[in-house]
Amino acid sequence: MSQDAAPFAPPFCPNPRCAFHCGDTTSWEWVRNGSFRRLNDPRRIQRFRCGDCRRNFSEQTFHESYWLKRPELYDKIFADLVACAALRQIARKYDISPQTAALHAARIGRHCLLLHAMLIAALLSGDESILEALVLDSFQSFEFSQYHPTLFHLLAGKESHFIYGFTDSELRRSGRMTARQRRRRAELERAFGRPDPRSIQREVAKLLAIVASKPQCLVLHTDEHQDYRRAIRDVPHLTIEHHTVSSRAARTTRNPLWVLNLIDLLIRHSGANHKRETIAFSKRRQCGAARLWAFLVWRNVGKWISERKRGETPGMRAGVTTQRWSVKRILKGRLFPGRIAVPARWQVYYWGLTPTRRIPNARRHQLKYAA
Repeated sequence: MSQDAAPFAPPFCPNPRCAFHCGDTTSWEWVRNGSFRRLNDPRRIQRFRCGDCRRNFSEQTFHESYWLKRPELYDKIFADLVACAALRQIARKYDISPQTAALHAARIGRHCLLLHAMLIAALLSGDESILEALVLDSFQSFEFSQYHPTLFHLLAGKESHFIYGFTDSELRRSGRMTARQRRRRAELERAFGRPDPRSIQREVAKLLAIVASKPQCLVLHTDEHQDYRRAIRDVPHLTIEHHTVSSRAARTTRNPLWVLNLIDLLIRHSGANHKRETIAFSKRRQCGAARLWAFLVWRNVGKWISERKRGETPGMRAGVTTQRWSVKRILKGRLFPGRIAVPARWQVYYWGLTPTRRIPNARRHQLKYAA
């Protein structure tokens, strides 16, 4: 009996404009169209042609290393991103340019966003509602300089520690400042505008609407921030039992916000760009969000809740997975945005549309075929 693996058969057409990209593929016709040998990985790759749209593609089109010149670094850079390595440190480690490291980080962030959207859709499929209590809090960082603070609003399960998602808001710099710093803030606001003072309310409401899109009852724990109360009023399809905790309460395991206090600690511990005092800060909110998507998936399915006990991951406790996923498992296979239902607010992160006031012409994700 032959031990050779069965020849690869494409599961769908990779062309997002083709009728067989998302629809039923039982009647889809395709033909083999030669082959080629890769330069980086010397193996023969089968080519195909779609019988409907006539698009040419290959077996490599469905692989996670598609369009990568250094595919051997993909999983290594992911591991470094959640191990508190800065982009220039990663570049020096692998003898690549910082731009290459940044492009890999952005691609990993897009992949993790799509993967998380798939996991959330599977978790909340059908008429299922969120049964556990939720914890909402905002993690503060900054982009470009400390004159441009950023809040990432995170929503997690109180019992499972599973992070359901996040949105972000830009803030006006506040707190204690010298007279010179106040003048500088005024100059920047005249030149680039002032952040929306209701951004927190709007973005928290969007986050709640994404995670709980169907009418249901929720138990929500937050601190005493007034914008959270206003945001809850902006999601009338939800019946929310809201509990508040003082932000000055001891941050112990008895604190209802303990789950997100721990997640905030892990974000700063695992991401060089979110340290309190660092030169590795994200120059754009978009880049900070990409790294946060990588952390979110790694925390949910790749990291134990307790490193000492190693019993469960948040994803296992939430019922999303049955075992801990390795980095290779997280990055396995190429995901296509046209085949995954991604909320409109999160699509902004995928296509790189998050604005940075000081960098108006920043790079966006506009490649037609690359991930």
